[in-house]
This record gives sequence, structure tokens and C-alpha cells, in this order.
Amino acid sequence: MSAGSNLRSADQFLCSICLDVFTDPVTTPCGHNFCKTCITHHWDDNVLFKCPICKEMFNTRPQLNINVFIREMVSEFRREAQQKSSSSSSEQQAAKPGEVPCDVCTGTRLKALKSCLVCLLSYCETHLEPHLTVSRLNRHQLVEPVENLEDRICTKHDKPLELFCKTDQTCVCMLCSVLDHKTHEFVPLREEYEGKKAELEKTEAETQQMIQKRRLKIQEIKESQKISNDAADREKLEGFLILTSLKKSVERSLKKFIKEIEDKQKTTEKQAEDFIKDLEQEICELKKRSSEVEQLSRSEDHLHLLQRFPSLEDAPPTKNWTEVRVHPPSYEGTVVRAVDQLDKNLREKMKKVLTKAELRRIQQCEVDVTLDPDTAHRKLILSDDGKQVHCGYMRKNLPDNPERFAKYVGVLGKQSFSSDRFYFEVQVKGKTRWDVGVARDSVNRKGTITIDTWNGYWAVCLRNGNEYEAYNDPPVRLHLSSPPEKVGVFVDYEEGLVSFYDVDAAELMYSFTGFYFADKLYPYFCPGLNYSGRNSAPLMICPVNQTV
Repeated sequence: MSAGSNLRSADQFLCSICLDVFTDPVTTPCGHNFCKTCITHHWDDNVLFKCPICKEMFNTRPQLNINVFIREMVSEFRREAQQKSSSSSSEQQAAKPGEVPCDVCTGTRLKALKSCLVCLLSYCETHLEPHLTVSRLNRHQLVEPVENLEDRICTKHDKPLELFCKTDQTCVCMLCSVLDHKTHEFVPLREEYEGKKAELEKTEAETQQMIQKRRLKIQEIKESQKISNDAADREKLEGFLILTSLKKSVERSLKKFIKEIEDKQKTTEKQAEDFIKDLEQEICELKKRSSEVEQLSRSEDHLHLLQRFPSLEDAPPTKNWTEVRVHPPSYEGTVVRAVDQLDKNLREKMKKVLTKAELRRIQQCEVDVTLDPDTAHRKLILSDDGKQVHCGYMRKNLPDNPERFAKYVGVLGKQSFSSDRFYFEVQVKGKTRWDVGVARDSVNRKGTITIDTWNGYWAVCLRNGNEYEAYNDPPVRLHLSSPPEKVGVFVDYEEGLVSFYDVDAAELMYSFTGFYFADKLYPYFCPGLNYSGRNSAPLMICPVNQTV
């Protein structure tokens, strides 16, 4: 008989009680075969003697003898199966540490391919064959290889754990359900498994979502850290430049102070040296006269003395040194004056530094502003991108809608603001007349208009090419160090603050403070009339280029 035919009929060599190949097969009077040990234990546990397969009852316990024919057939089957196992073992791998070994293999235990939850055994490819070919075995539940299959047996009743007690939240066997847990709620393991698996999938999805949120948070923190590092680097660079500039100012003041002292010192030294030189020259002349006088006085020649005396009678010309003095210069107050001047210079420099730092901070509040053509006076010409405006010569034929300025050549921005802070910049280079600022939504746009805070305008202006004013009530004349080419407009809505900056000079031009804003605020622009081309340059809303 071939091995293939044996395997195809292998179920006839299996005991229906232990579901394994016969060991010492015996035959009951009804003709069914069992392992001798299996049928013996079966009848030991039951009062009635009946066949487990056909249920035929026996009045007395049958005397069972070994079925020699079946035993020989089983032995042949085992030998052929062993040969097949040996031949396939060379192709299969032995179980490695951490892998589940086959529970049937003798000698070298091969890696298990599946575990049976009914037999509670793990099988390699060869020993798994009956579970794939025998009809009674292929109904068993096979899973991926698992260890500790004994944990799947009820320790109390020695039965498979097949049910889940929802009351006690534990796995139980069939006997547990009718004995120890009879009033509890049960579901099959698979049903509970599906429910728990769904919960795990939900938990896994939530966990992955939490992981993703934390990854995004990490990215956010890294971005914040990068922004912080960049800000720190900029601050260090600015601090280095500022403090280096201050250091140079101190060094220049020190040099100027020392030079002033040394110049006075040199002047005094020169005066003293000149006096000493003149005195030494006179001493030299006087010594010469003294020598002549002494020599003549020693003469014994009467005639010679009388002849020479007239030439010695007149003394050589000399200066009256009685009132001559070298007056040391006064150094008193030099240090104080130097320190005062240095303090003044440093204050001016620090004021500019602080203004520049403030301007850089508020530039972070930049908003995108475009001009609203529906509000523009009919003479105004707007660029296609809504960023430039200048005054033309002719009035355009446009509808006189309520939003449009009728007499005053003004235009508002499209964007309105009613909270927080905002900032924008306008180039005014080349113009002789302009207004820039913000206006309330409710400002009058028809007829004669007075531009001031009382009427809802917060703006600064240029008139006559060199006169700058803030449209306060009354107007305030502005004294600027230089004509601005780019004006920055900053609004803090909650604080009621509107400030104007000369961007290039980093100087504050003017601030409106202490106001209460209740309406929407719009950016406000007036390029002024053209004046035959003298004021034809446009007002330009430009992007912020942060000051260094």
C-alpha cells in the first residue's frame, strides 16, 4: 500500500476518542475500534457500557482483545509516516530559540507550522498533514503557532476554554458555564474576540492619532525653537552692532577729551619754553656785559678805562619780567563736559536703537492691504494689483455709490480691522503732497470734508513739499530730521493707538493715543492733486522689509 493511499485513508487509523493514531487497538462487539486505554477510561467514567460511536448498549462490560490486524496496519502506517517525516525533515528547519517547536516530533523538533486549539498541540508541516486531510480533524481550529497551549485548558475541569464570562471578565470552559458561572452572561470566545479586536483597532487608531498629534506638536515646537533661535541670532547681531557702536562713541569721546587736555598742555608748555628761551638769551647777554665790566674794572690803565667806560654805560635791552607769568590752564569741568556730551550722544543713539527695535517688533503685525476701487475718487487712477494710486487729470465716469469719495481725492483699503494690531507701509517718495492713515467706516465721503480725529481720521500729511502735520484736533506741526520716503502705519485697536514711523530712519513721526475705537477701521490714502505733474508720483503700498 502506497504512502499516498495510506494518507488518503488515514482517518481509519484514528481513535474517535483521543483523535490520534491507534495505540493497542481493540474492537468492540459492535465492530468499532478504539485505543485500549481510551475505551477503558471511557467506560471507567460511565455507569453504562455503550459504544461511543453507535451508542449500542452492552449489558456487561465486554472483554476486549488487541486487534492484531489493525495493529499491524497501524504499525505500517506509522513506519511510512515516519519515513515521510524523515524525508521532509531535511527540507524543514529545526525550531530556533524563540520559535514554537512541533510537539509530535521525536529527536530534532522542527519548527511548528500551526497550533491546534482542540488538540492543544503544535504541528510541523508533516505532522499537520492529518488535520488537512482527515475529515474529523479538519474541523479543528488551527492558529499560528503559539506556546503554552496548556494555558488554554481549564485548570479546574480539564476542558478547553471556549466561552467568555462577561460577568467575571474571564475565559471559562463549558462545565464552568453550568457549574461555577451558571447565572452569569456568556458569549463564545470568538464573539468576544471580535468585540475586543474592534476595541483594540479603535484604541490603535486613537493611539496613532495621538502619536500623529504629538509628532505635529514636536514639529511645532521645533519650528518655534527655530524661530526662537533665529530671533536670538538676530538679537545677538543687533546687540553686537549696537554695543560696538556705543563702544566706539565712548572711545571717540575719550580721544576728544584727551586731545583737549593735551592741546591745553602743549600750549602751556610752548609758552613756558618760549619764556625760558628769552630769559636764557638775556642771561647770556647779561653775562657777557658782566664779564666786560669785570675785566674793565680790573684795568690799571687810567686812559683805557675812561675811553671804554662810555660804551659800557648803557645796559643791553631786556624785558621787564616782573609781571610775566605762566598761567596753568584750567582743566576743571573738562571731564564733566565730556561726560555730558557723551551722555547726550548715547541718549540720542539709544533712542534711535529703541525706536528701531520697537519698529521691528510692530512690523511683525504686517497685514496685506489693497485699495478699494469702489471708494476711490473719480480722478484717482489705481494699479491693477490695487497697490498704487495717483491722481489723474480727468474725472472718470463711475457710479456715485455711497462708499465713493465725491470731492476729496481719497481712497480706502478693502480690508477692515476691528480688533488686535495691524501694520502696513506706504512709499511716499517723490511726492509734494499726500495723506496716509486710517479712517472709521462711518466717515463722511461727500461734500466738504475736514480731516481730523473728531471726524474719524487718524492721519499724517505733507503739504507744500516740506510741511508735515498730524491731523489732530488741532493739527500738530511735525519737525522731522529728514523727509521720509516710506511711512509705516501701526494701529493697536484695543489700546486706541495709531503711530506713524519713518521706516528708513527708524524714527517715530507721531502717535495718536488714548482714543476709543468702536467702528471698523480702514487704511486711508490721499495722493493729492496732480498739480501739472509736480505731484504725479504714486502712493505705493509696499511689503515690509524688516529693519536690521
